[in-house]
Amino acid sequence: MTLSVIQLPLGPLQTNCYLMACTVTQQAAVIDPAWDGRAILAQATQRGWTISHILLTHSHFDHVGGLAELKELTDAPIYAHPDAGPMLARATAAAALWGIHVDAPPPADHPLAEGDVLAIGELRPVVLFTPGHAPGHVCFHLPQDGVVFDGDVLFQGSIGRTDLPGGDYELLMSSIRDKLLPLPDETVVLSGHGPATTIGDERRMNPFLQE
Repeated sequence: MTLSVIQLPLGPLQTNCYLMACTVTQQAAVIDPAWDGRAILAQATQRGWTISHILLTHSHFDHVGGLAELKELTDAPIYAHPDAGPMLARATAAAALWGIHVDAPPPADHPLAEGDVLAIGELRPVVLFTPGHAPGHVCFHLPQDGVVFDGDVLFQGSIGRTDLPGGDYELLMSSIRDKLLPLPDETVVLSGHGPATTIGDERRMNPFLQE
């Protein structure tokens, strides 16, 4: 397998940041730099990985708390869905409402859209457009590796909250039903908070997905 993944729970909300690396080329992407860009870079450096991409599932402040620092340290391009842009621009103000300071994050360098296929070394993550928890939310699916990085759409035993600005419960459920549940049962789900799970386990046991 050419995929190596490091999960880093970071910041005041213990948001999962992921380092996703191609073990052939040592090229890596950071998914949701939640906090402490320097610590994220250190994890990559000690493994001999070069950060070539910064990927955002969405732009809630707890997922971008380390974005400004990581961008400054690596100059890696930032990828996000255009609909996530306004919330990204308001991240500092949103964090302040919780008494938390977040450095103003830079805007995305490249837009993402449904069906885009990225190239991180030999890895080929596919973009799934999954709004509902937040505007412009996307997931990153690696079909050959049986993994999906799903941000705050689906959790072990739960789903993303929809009571924040831009949230929409019906839209979230449509995203889960149309984009995630069709994936193979053995697909590993790496979420923005909490432990890993699988599509099959959530299909069978998640109380929010029972008819």
